[in-house]
Amino acid sequence: MCKPSFFRALLAGVILALSAGIAQAEIVIKFSHVVAENTPKGKGALLFKKLAEEQLKGKVTVEVYPNSSLFGDGKEMEALLLGDVQLIAPSLSKFDRYTKQIQVFDLPFLFKDIDAVHRFQNGAVGQAILGSLKKKNLAGLGYWDNGMKQLSANKPLRKPEDAKGLKFRIQASDILEAQFKAVGAFPQKLAFAEVYQALETGVVDGAENPWSNIYSQKFFEVQKYITESNNGYLGYMLVTNAKFWNGLPADVRKTLEEILAEVTTQVNQWATEFSENDRQKIKDSGKSELLKLTPEELAAWKAAMKSVYDKFTPEIGQEIIDAAVAANN
Repeated sequence: MCKPSFFRALLAGVILALSAGIAQAEIVIKFSHVVAENTPKGKGALLFKKLAEEQLKGKVTVEVYPNSSLFGDGKEMEALLLGDVQLIAPSLSKFDRYTKQIQVFDLPFLFKDIDAVHRFQNGAVGQAILGSLKKKNLAGLGYWDNGMKQLSANKPLRKPEDAKGLKFRIQASDILEAQFKAVGAFPQKLAFAEVYQALETGVVDGAENPWSNIYSQKFFEVQKYITESNNGYLGYMLVTNAKFWNGLPADVRKTLEEILAEVTTQVNQWATEFSENDRQKIKDSGKSELLKLTPEELAAWKAAMKSVYDKFTPEIGQEIIDAAVAANN
């Protein structure tokens, strides 16, 4: 018969072995996104994986799922809150149901260029918006650029009235819906993965996208004209499940935060480079004609969409919009 001391020793050994196994278990971070790997966001996800696995070897593994291969843009937020993924970077338009302030990024012709966007994001108001999702169990980790949006269609869009009667694909955003209705167009909410086919088959007539999306998704092959409108900003919020993030070991979380700061800087630099290079590639292809707006034409578009500001300023807050306008100076 085995003595009680033997059982105690055996039990202690089992507990010690289990504890060691738990301590050595790697943290798996699934990073899901909906764009191609050769975009600023796609490259940023891969860079994060590389740096995290190098600096936290044996502690963290990062799995990257591009091109809606794990979850589409209609499901990724739910998956994050359920813990099925740990990192996503949805467009800022996706967060309007969590905080109305974030709708400021969708206002048409608000920011004159990407530098103004950065000044706003890095200021007190932009950082407050980034941290405003905690009560929804979401932790904003940074803003990632894609670029300024351009209008595309199979007819020239020089004046607001040129858009009248056309169907435009939009993200699920009330402001973007109002933006196109303001010029007599018909906005259609579609998942990003469906856009190329919708443009190719005529389900929609046009869209708005940064240059890197237009090039990487080959939208320029099914759109005869691209108006260099810079009519809005398309950016992403890198976001995680707050419970998951706060539950990480402090040293691991600190290292990941440092890595993400480095990756964010690189992603935004890539976004600027991609915007310039992809625009040139599209121009060189000869498949889409690029249209430049005159100052008068640009002013007409801005005037046509003024009603969007009148409608949404009470939701967003005048002080938020004022801070964004001030960032242009």
